[in-house]
Amino acid sequence: MELTGSVPALTAAYEVIRQPLGEILPRLSDVLAEPVPHRAVAELSTHCAHSPFKTYGDAELTGRLSTAHLAPLLASGIPGRPWQGTLAGVDRPVLAVTSHATLRGAVLLLVRDGDAAPVDEPAAALVQALWDVVTSHFDRLAAEAVPGALARSRTAAGTRARVMAELGEACSAALTGVLGVLRSRTLDDAAARATATDLAVSALVELRAEAERDQEIAEEPAAQAFARLADSLRPLVRYSSVRLELGAPDSARTVAADVAHTARAVVRTLLLKVLEQAEVSRVHIGWQLTDDVLRATVRDDGPGTLTHGEVAHGGVLARLDVLNGRLDVDAVPGWGTTVSASIPLRISPDLAPDPLTSLGERELEVLARLALGRRNRAIAQELHISESTVKFHVAKILTKLGVGSRGEAAALFHAVA
Repeated sequence: MELTGSVPALTAAYEVIRQPLGEILPRLSDVLAEPVPHRAVAELSTHCAHSPFKTYGDAELTGRLSTAHLAPLLASGIPGRPWQGTLAGVDRPVLAVTSHATLRGAVLLLVRDGDAAPVDEPAAALVQALWDVVTSHFDRLAAEAVPGALARSRTAAGTRARVMAELGEACSAALTGVLGVLRSRTLDDAAARATATDLAVSALVELRAEAERDQEIAEEPAAQAFARLADSLRPLVRYSSVRLELGAPDSARTVAADVAHTARAVVRTLLLKVLEQAEVSRVHIGWQLTDDVLRATVRDDGPGTLTHGEVAHGGVLARLDVLNGRLDVDAVPGWGTTVSASIPLRISPDLAPDPLTSLGERELEVLARLALGRRNRAIAQELHISESTVKFHVAKILTKLGVGSRGEAAALFHAVA
């Protein structure tokens, strides 16, 4: 794709961010293939609770990349100043760009051919600009805690957590067994035993360090998460007479990123609803963490007439339902209303996956138009495909979603998207 000029670059950015979440990195790689030829691409995005580290491209190269390679680049990277060099363990020239469009940042790495010339400044600037657009898109999805994306995040997070735990336990058990054997007094070669012991200890340390790095990316300190919420709420009352009181969580714990995103989005929506009331002079917002639940409360001194139905609008229930959360309203006439949103901190192993993740890119495009009431001919015209192809996609959609009609498929789309 020729990206010379602002219009082609904007078109390219749109083509990237319109993809389903799992297809954004491959599409970004395709778009950048012409200005910056590369063999593989990787990202480390701290907004993403379920899979912050992703790769695409040459399997031989992606297999040599890990979070450990990108974490230092993320920590030292400067937005707007792409870095070029050779990455240890990969032994190829790379281009790394960092974006702070998300609070804790994100880094994109392009792995190039061994004899590739350095990337010129305009091409590097283009990579930076596209990565900023992509990460801004990610940050919006995370901040708004969109139910469909949230369901995919939580489902994948459960799988990832189980795999990480099982892998860690298996590796720890194996290495601990090796250490036990090598420390046995029945072995004569002390030098070999000492060397093998050092190697095994190093492997255990690296395994634990990898788990700690993963936790730092996938989770957020509760106090920091609440501070981000506070920063977003203050402008809402800056020019009003309402006094905003903030009760930060008294806990050093971390919470999963999707839980933090949801709690912030729900509280912002609830505050806006509370501020619509007359006679409100004070609103208290607080988070409390127990072993199993994050409880976010919004308490006002208004007329005390708000109902559950009134505060549940604006996507509040949809966001909470994805995480098996609960909304409670306690209104006392003349004294005010307390609204509590409770979000489980533990991932349920029985959480059903988002059914839309089984659909391909074209099938999602067809389903989105079907959900708007479009007929096959209109869908075919919009997507520039034949009616018979639309019928084929519709049949596949019904089969994959396990529904019997277009109406049921549309209803399911609206329920989770």
